[in-house]
Amino acid sequence: MSNPIFSWPIRVYYSDTDAGGVVYHGSYLNFFEHARTEMLRSVGYQQSHDNSQSWMFVVADLSIKYRKPAKLNQSLVVVTEITQARGVSLEFTQTLIDDANTEYCQTVVTVVCVDCQHFRPCRIPQPIRKELMRAR
Repeated sequence: MSNPIFSWPIRVYYSDTDAGGVVYHGSYLNFFEHARTEMLRSVGYQQSHDNSQSWMFVVADLSIKYRKPAKLNQSLVVVTEITQARGVSLEFTQTLIDDANTEYCQTVVTVVCVDCQHFRPCRIPQPIRKELMRAR
C-alpha cells in the first residue's frame, strides 16, 4: 500500500491559544480532527447526524507528541498520512508543520468504523476504502 497523504492548511486563531498566545494543547486535536474530516470529505464521506449512513468512524486510540509551540496568527499545514489500514480500522499519522517543514506537533490516531445503530465494529465500506488508498 502506498501511504496516501493529504494536506490541510490551518491558521492559529485567538480562540486556539492560551493567555500567552501559544496554542493550547487541546487545540492541536481540533486541528488534526479538521484535517481528517477534510480528507474523508475529499473522498466522498460526509459526517452527519441525519442517519443517512449506517456507519461512521470513531477514534479508538490516540498518541500525541508536542515538539514546538505554535503561536497566534501562524499559518500551518496538517499533513495526514494513512499509515495502516485494516478491515475495520485506519491509522493516521498527522504532523503539524510550517512552510519550512518545522514540526510543531504529531499524532498517531486509530479510527474504527462502527455501525451507527449498535456502535459495533464493521468493515470500512469498499468505495471509501478504495478512495482513501489512492495517493492524494
